[in-house]
Amino acid sequence: MEAYLLDFGNLLLRWLHVIAAIAWVGESIYFVMLDNGLRPPKSEECKKKGVFGEMWAVHGGGFYHNQKYATSPEQLPEDLHWSFWKSYTTWLSGFGLFTLLYLTKPSFYLVNRNSPWEWAANMTGWQANIAALAFLLLGWIVYNELCKRISPNMERDGILSVAVAVMMVVVAYLSTHIFSGRAAFLLTGAVMATAMSANVFFWIIPGQRRMVAAMKAGETPNPIDGKRGKQRSVHNTYFTLPVVLLMLSNHYSFTYSHELSWVIMTLFIFAGALIRQYFVLMHAGHIRPGYPIAGVALLLVAIWIGAPKSTPAPAAVAPAATQSETAAAGEETAAPAAAAVTTAQVLQVMESRCVQCHAANPSQPGFAAAPAGVMLDTEEHLLLQAGTVKQVVANKYMPLGNITGMTDEERALVAAWNGQ
Repeated sequence: MEAYLLDFGNLLLRWLHVIAAIAWVGESIYFVMLDNGLRPPKSEECKKKGVFGEMWAVHGGGFYHNQKYATSPEQLPEDLHWSFWKSYTTWLSGFGLFTLLYLTKPSFYLVNRNSPWEWAANMTGWQANIAALAFLLLGWIVYNELCKRISPNMERDGILSVAVAVMMVVVAYLSTHIFSGRAAFLLTGAVMATAMSANVFFWIIPGQRRMVAAMKAGETPNPIDGKRGKQRSVHNTYFTLPVVLLMLSNHYSFTYSHELSWVIMTLFIFAGALIRQYFVLMHAGHIRPGYPIAGVALLLVAIWIGAPKSTPAPAAVAPAATQSETAAAGEETAAPAAAAVTTAQVLQVMESRCVQCHAANPSQPGFAAAPAGVMLDTEEHLLLQAGTVKQVVANKYMPLGNITGMTDEERALVAAWNGQ
């Protein structure tokens, strides 16, 4: 019952997270589109009122007239719309999910037993939890310091963009070497998501509150608040597509189980940013097909890198006695072909090492159902997941943390299986 309630809580929290994220991302994309789609006002009356730009739109059977003021409007309504709760709800629900799924089972989900760094491979559960939280916090601190030091007055945003891109490459490399594959992709996305929400909490909303307070006091708002808010909002919009993809990646083991997973992750991040750039420019009236073409090219490179390598099963070596007899007889015969690994043999390995979690009724504490719906407790279920099983077992991603003690011999047997 406890595992069932945890799963049900997971479902409800994930539902809330997705709803809040859709609302936040949708509103963010809309306002970027609106800002870039503004045109100089044609009415002299609007110009006199300080209207910087306007956009007419039709939607849902009605017409909309949006206006942006470069300076203070004559008056502000009391029911001024603010955009921040969607951001906070998205981050808080996402962190709640991370806590429920990962921080409660760190040895299972966070620790990378195959890390080339001994200290990472030997972390205890609580050490992995601290490392994960520190990773998120340091990600925000480094990003924020880059913004403050490189382009404090929003005059060197191009150089800042390069610095943030380099930072994300480093984050991808470190995450895949410190944490297990799926957690690494999630944490890299969470670093960007944390920066996005923190931008809203620490910079965008406080700056807007200062602007509103100044206007209500009859003072001229500090233009730096508007510029800084715009800078951080632009960063958020470029983070959006990579974050969504990284959050979805945990369903696809070919992304996080590869030995070059950090390269694949980096290509995904840059591809998402390039594709987003195309739409940002399109809203401003500039069509630049080179951006999505470059983004798709990076995705194709990721596909090429992540493609499974087909390696033939090693040939069996004939017993020593047989070799001696053959040599004595002066005969030159080829060694017999290796006996094919059967599905029944692989199923035995699954029953010993995998079905504790991947079964209709898992015996592993804390699991009410098979993770990701992958069941390996029958031959039929195993054959449906053959390609994935071979890959994650060969890459030593599964079992997570090798909690069931799968041997190298068992991994070799699964790798030699033809999946039929």
